[in-house]
Amino acid sequence: MAQDGAVPNPTREHRIILRYADLPGYTPDIDCYLQHGGYQQLRKALAMDPAAIVAEVKASGLRGRGGAGFPTGTKWGFIDHAKNRKPVYLLCNADESEPGTFKDRQILYKDPHQLIEGMIISSFANHAHLAYIYIRGEMARGARILERALAEARAKNFLGANILGSGYDLDIFVFRGAGAYICGEETGLIESLEGKRAYPRIKPPYFPAALGLYLCPTIVNNVETLCNVKHIVEMGGAAYAKIGTPNNTGTRIWCVSGDVCRPGYFEYDGGAITMGELLYDVCGGIRNGNRLKALIPGGSSAKVLRAGEVYRIRRKNAAGAMEEVEMRLEDLPLDFDTIAASGSMSGSGGIIVMDHTRDMVECLDNLSAFYAHESCGQCTPCREGALWMRKVLDRMTGGQGRPEDPQLLLDLAGQIAGRTICAFGEACSWPVESFVAKFREEFESKAVAKEEQGRLQATH
Repeated sequence: MAQDGAVPNPTREHRIILRYADLPGYTPDIDCYLQHGGYQQLRKALAMDPAAIVAEVKASGLRGRGGAGFPTGTKWGFIDHAKNRKPVYLLCNADESEPGTFKDRQILYKDPHQLIEGMIISSFANHAHLAYIYIRGEMARGARILERALAEARAKNFLGANILGSGYDLDIFVFRGAGAYICGEETGLIESLEGKRAYPRIKPPYFPAALGLYLCPTIVNNVETLCNVKHIVEMGGAAYAKIGTPNNTGTRIWCVSGDVCRPGYFEYDGGAITMGELLYDVCGGIRNGNRLKALIPGGSSAKVLRAGEVYRIRRKNAAGAMEEVEMRLEDLPLDFDTIAASGSMSGSGGIIVMDHTRDMVECLDNLSAFYAHESCGQCTPCREGALWMRKVLDRMTGGQGRPEDPQLLLDLAGQIAGRTICAFGEACSWPVESFVAKFREEFESKAVAKEEQGRLQATH
């Protein structure tokens, strides 16, 4: 593994979704997309049986790229089209609002027709005739690009009635959300789309595939996930499954921010690169010659990992037998399962890097301010707990900490996770639990008021 300042090795990057995104001269208009083979996979898909497309997606092993990593084909298979008599909807979750995550907007800004083609194929496979792209309200530029791209697709008969003479009808509309984090939660998104306050629904019974938009079967996938569908149709599910590693197939887009020399977004086969290679070889190492202190591997809601940690990971060896190996943080392959085994999650693919100069109490205070602001307020543990965690952290960073504050933070976090309707409770409590557990000494040092710190220093 190269150290700080090493020359990046871009040849290992395998761009499928971002293949054309940064190509010189590549533009988001439909003529450019068609010149690069656009909508050819739609023509192929429309000649297939919808069930065959679902089977290819299942065979591909594609897992959702929005956070939970749920198998896409399995989600699609929850709708029994032989028995269903209600309309089916497809929703694209483009409400990318997790701090540290910025991959989907690159696709929207630079290659919107790739998403639209993936959505049309996915809608056809799921018997949907109406689809929505739910985009965060503040992303006005992305909404304008999508509106224009949809109009271009309609003009070419890739959308609308009798698409390409196939007899299949579909339209897609852009819906601009309220600019709230909770609108990215799939049932909160559906409530918002229905014109209501984006309070998440209780699951069960409101699993979207059973009771989604207008209580009809609804598939919710994110931008990167839907783009992959086009490529699965192109290469076939079995060939797609050979990319990456078992259970972590295809490529994954990682976006890196924070204290690295070259932040940005990168696309690699699942498990093909380690955390250390991404940080040092690709991103040029830690900024200003500093040392790595910690990182959050999957968006701000993921648990923090500390430099120097060693993890015991259970995995299959080459012979297929289970084995337990020790891995350092830098040795973790970037995939769903290994990062989960390290005690965190790959989530939305947003890696936030912190160097040794960072004050971890202040970092957590910053995150907690976000989550306290974004709680929708429906569940008391989340509404009250997130606010109190922020108040305690504000007090600590303001020099008025108390000895009991670290434990108080853990107690508050423990009263939220698992006690709320949606996973936002975990999103706001997991950072607190992991920061305090892994950097306890920093929290304890701030758990004494400034006056007391001065008195103690004077006596030494």
